[in-house]
Amino acid sequence: MPRRTATMLASTLMLIALLCAGVFIPVPYSEMSPGPTVNTLGDHDGEPVLQISGHKTYAATGHLNMTTVRVTSADYRMNLVEAVYGWLAHDNKVVPHDTLYPDGKTEEQSTQENAEEFSQSQESAKVAALRALKVPVKSWVIVSTVVKDSPAEGKLHAGDVIKAVDGTAVKEPTDVADLVTKHQPGQDVVFTVVPAKEQAAAEKEHKTATKTQKITLTTAASHDEGEKRAIVGISAGTDHTFPFTIDIKLADVGGPSAGLMFSLGIYDKLTPGNLTGGKFVAGTGTIDDEGKVGPIGGIEMKTVGARSKGAQYFLTPADNCKAAAKDTPDGLTLVKVKTIDDALGALKDIRSGKTSALPKCTTS
Repeated sequence: MPRRTATMLASTLMLIALLCAGVFIPVPYSEMSPGPTVNTLGDHDGEPVLQISGHKTYAATGHLNMTTVRVTSADYRMNLVEAVYGWLAHDNKVVPHDTLYPDGKTEEQSTQENAEEFSQSQESAKVAALRALKVPVKSWVIVSTVVKDSPAEGKLHAGDVIKAVDGTAVKEPTDVADLVTKHQPGQDVVFTVVPAKEQAAAEKEHKTATKTQKITLTTAASHDEGEKRAIVGISAGTDHTFPFTIDIKLADVGGPSAGLMFSLGIYDKLTPGNLTGGKFVAGTGTIDDEGKVGPIGGIEMKTVGARSKGAQYFLTPADNCKAAAKDTPDGLTLVKVKTIDDALGALKDIRSGKTSALPKCTTS
């Protein structure tokens, strides 16, 4: 066989071997890509995303779209060819698998966590919107979760209202940990609570629950390295009572990043006029009960997804601005926001045409 032919054959066989290796050898990476965007002012799967009863609402037109990111499943393992293609693709992002599923987290665990975060984001969106409208919202500290095999298991339950710890009134979730950690492991701590069932019954009758119980728990030591803290094995959170009903109907979405857009959608439906002036506005960002907007992941994917649907403006958490501005889709204006009030101010400028006044994202 001529040397040139043999060389070409060997090269071809090597290329085939490399391609086979690239296809069959998994790599520890996952892929993120733009997901669906949903107008919080519109319908999804045949029903309104935001459903409000017990209070006057107003027709809202235009777009206030929440955005999502699509990710590969926890069990899926990319091969080298797919990873290289993802690195080269403009609209996709390849990241280490542990970035999306840390500590060996399964897809079921990740889905459950995302569902819990999504539920909490809805509650905070309602609170932020109503507070921006000066509508009173009652709130209290509750037991969010109870750790298995902990001192609290069987004694405290999710939904119990925590009124006091060792006789000291509790006003914020952080107060609970502060009061418990004043003890040494092995010491007793006394919780004054309204049982979850009592609270639910009172809420159903629009009354204030008054029946309390005192629960004594013996603290355990934390698993932290170094100095051991006293713990009881619960996480504390906040629950609210709203003066009317606000339901958010959106399935197959998880995580906390739609909070800002939900709060703006609620605000728009409860006020006359039109927040967007008919413009197509999309955005993202977590929101807390005080209306503070927090950063999210996958910002580059979300701006691409929003623009592909026609968005002209994108409300961007301040902490995500620098990353988003590095590769802004043509025709999309990134607007920096830190609070719901910032977002409402930006929407006022958008609908009045004063776009030069908008606080825009930059790479610096």
